[in-house]
Amino acid sequence: MKISILSTVANDTLIFRRELISKLVAAGHVVFVFCVDYTDQTRDQIQSLGAMPIDYGLSRAGLNPLADLLTIFQLWKLLNEVRSDVVLSCFVKPSIYGSIAARLACVPRRLAMLEGLGFVFTDTPSGPSAKQRLLRKIQVFLYRLALPSIDTIIFLNPDDPVDLLEKNNLKAKHVEVLGGIGVDLKQFAYSEPPVEPVRFIFIARLLAEKGVFEYLEAVKRVKRLHPAAEFVVLGGIDEANPGGLKQADLQNLLDTELIIYPGYVNNVPDWIAGSSVFVLPSYREGVPRSTQEALAIGRAVITTDVPGCRETVIEGVNGFLVPKWDADALADKMIYFIENPAAIKKMGHESHRLAVERFDAEKVNARLMKIMGLSELR
Repeated sequence: MKISILSTVANDTLIFRRELISKLVAAGHVVFVFCVDYTDQTRDQIQSLGAMPIDYGLSRAGLNPLADLLTIFQLWKLLNEVRSDVVLSCFVKPSIYGSIAARLACVPRRLAMLEGLGFVFTDTPSGPSAKQRLLRKIQVFLYRLALPSIDTIIFLNPDDPVDLLEKNNLKAKHVEVLGGIGVDLKQFAYSEPPVEPVRFIFIARLLAEKGVFEYLEAVKRVKRLHPAAEFVVLGGIDEANPGGLKQADLQNLLDTELIIYPGYVNNVPDWIAGSSVFVLPSYREGVPRSTQEALAIGRAVITTDVPGCRETVIEGVNGFLVPKWDADALADKMIYFIENPAAIKKMGHESHRLAVERFDAEKVNARLMKIMGLSELR
């Protein structure tokens, strides 16, 4: 069969879809991967998986109706050319515009996967801004237009279909909850966590909704009581985002040696393996890939009791759930691990067991292929 995967950023697609693309190709399917920012390198990487890269244009953050109509028209033309049997649209805009284009192109089977509802549906301590409320109304309207074109809409956690569909009275033909997208357990292999010193690691974009400010506040408190503890931050800075950590503030944290920030790294598994406990105080997620990676490597987790994050922790078994926006509660759990280092290894073993049960990419992609109506062997 001919399978088209509609995505956005090529690098993200290679991170999140590599195992699925390989599995589809190995099953004998012809796979087209649509992205908006291919380089020669990412194009070669997609081709090395046995798939065919397809360029298209999409304004990921824009609200220009004409540009969005042009995106639908362009995707309709491209899908007509490749004559796909199945389209899997990933992320918000491809799920909306790609699904409409696939219906216009008479693609027999159309699926959309939402890996989280995004900032528009994420609660913040100050409440939704006027812009956020407007964007939410626009997105709900667009979903209302797109859902008749989607045969199956896939969510990663059980809260998202409630918050998107039920609360907005949206009707979907068929809904599936996948869990996490999974990780390669060979690439993210288990290792014993270090405990001398105890090192915590935060991996996410340095934005408010990812909980970076709560993490940093907790670090300050813990560091005063346990100066030997170490705190790593991995993630890109985005000063253009009003909720982003500023470069000057980051530099001050480095000057005072409060955190370890290596900048961009291409060996994330090594950084997780070199840490004791994974921390993600996010305000909302689909099911975070970074946490799944930490689970696979065998790290205890502290995260927030919010949609997506709560799917990665069994309270008191492989880690702890803390209230969102609560830096004090976060600090308390960090201190617990420093003062109870045996729990780091015990809970790390439980995290790995959870990864094997729920987040093995082999199992997840086999289920996803079944949802897509595909067999593993053509």
